[in-house]
Amino acid sequence: MDDMLRRKPFAMRASQRLTLLTLCLAVTIAHIDTFIVNLGARAIGDHFGAGVDQLQWIVDSYNLLYAVSLLPGGMLADRYGRRRILICGALIFSFASLLCAAASSAQVLIGGRALTGAGGALMIPASLAIIRVVWDRPDERARALGIWAACNGVAMALGPSLGGLLIPWLGWRSIFLVIVPFGLLVALMAGSTVPESANPQRRAFDVPAQFCGALALGSLTCAAIGAQSTPGAMTAMLVVALLSTTLLIAIERRKGSEALLSPEILGARQFRAAMIATTGMTFGGYGMVFVLPLAWQSSGRFDAAASAAALLPMSLVFVLVSAPSGTLSDKFGLRVTTSGGVTLMSAGLLMIGLGGLQPNIALAELGLAITGLGLGLAAGPLSAMAIGDVAAARAGTAAALINVARISGATIGVAVLGALYAAAGGGSRGLLLAMLAGSLVQFAGAGVAWLMTRRKAPRLRI
Repeated sequence: MDDMLRRKPFAMRASQRLTLLTLCLAVTIAHIDTFIVNLGARAIGDHFGAGVDQLQWIVDSYNLLYAVSLLPGGMLADRYGRRRILICGALIFSFASLLCAAASSAQVLIGGRALTGAGGALMIPASLAIIRVVWDRPDERARALGIWAACNGVAMALGPSLGGLLIPWLGWRSIFLVIVPFGLLVALMAGSTVPESANPQRRAFDVPAQFCGALALGSLTCAAIGAQSTPGAMTAMLVVALLSTTLLIAIERRKGSEALLSPEILGARQFRAAMIATTGMTFGGYGMVFVLPLAWQSSGRFDAAASAAALLPMSLVFVLVSAPSGTLSDKFGLRVTTSGGVTLMSAGLLMIGLGGLQPNIALAELGLAITGLGLGLAAGPLSAMAIGDVAAARAGTAAALINVARISGATIGVAVLGALYAAAGGGSRGLLLAMLAGSLVQFAGAGVAWLMTRRKAPRLRI
């Protein structure tokens, strides 16, 4: 009987469907912003006369502020209400997108992108925590998270496609304007479709730890982006990153259960495995999405529209696979879907590096499809593994932490792979070097996570 109940098809009430629709729209606009800007990097660089390092900052200012704001965003959601913080994030996101569209210089655009990242950092952990609360059964939550994660693939498909259509006809500013009405729609829908929830236990903000974490990540990003042009500054930034990380560890050890990175959360073995695998996954994945279109357009291989079309195999395969990823993880276990998925991405990046700038890009297209397959298998189950391994009261903080891992990997990946591409002089050699580095980091993350993840418990036969 229990086995039959476990196999019942996933069905949602009408209220749950509307809630999930709102949350899916929120995550779609937050992620589409990244992918559409990656495709528009070349046009923005031409308009402002910006080099690769400034283009990296236009992408990474969003990622960096997103990463350092996620933990405060998660705690705000837990403390003051997840729906309320979701709405605030959507409004900030919309305003910042308008600011980006009106930017008069690369520096203003970098500032607008940073503010956009702060808005996204309020939306994403709140939406993940809402899923944790609304779907209290682990199997139903896994399926809801699979659908939620599939929206990342929708963003992958829509972002480049929209960019390819809008940039030639309306210019690069249109890629920011198109986001605004959807951000406002999320705020409007959340007010009527999302139930409010909060953690009644009030926890103080761990400001010193948040500051040290932000300083460490920011210093690493500066070091990677400035490695080629200012080696002395790179060394200084690495020292700052090491010192701030050491200080963060010391602060958190003294705070115990009140720490931002509390033992209750970080003591969960599968949560740590999810953090490691997620960091490796996005290091290579987001770095590739930045470098590959730039390489195509800089070499004259493709324009913006053709680059968008060439990226579609990854996006389409991701959309097809991520929705049933929860069911697949139930059947084969988290070990296979998470570590196996990231390993597939590692293989895909190698193919992209070898074939991305060849006259026949069939090998690169196969690599993109395999990357999308791996990402679709791993993304949803990694989120489910992370937030399902902690108490509901800590759901917002846990959701924020797994997204810190995701966006930290993305931030450093864009910085490091972009720097490697530029240091090798671009072209085929730069693309291969960047993809090889991304592939190795992904493979290492998958291996460590495999060792840390529990084997699937045997199903009882009745």
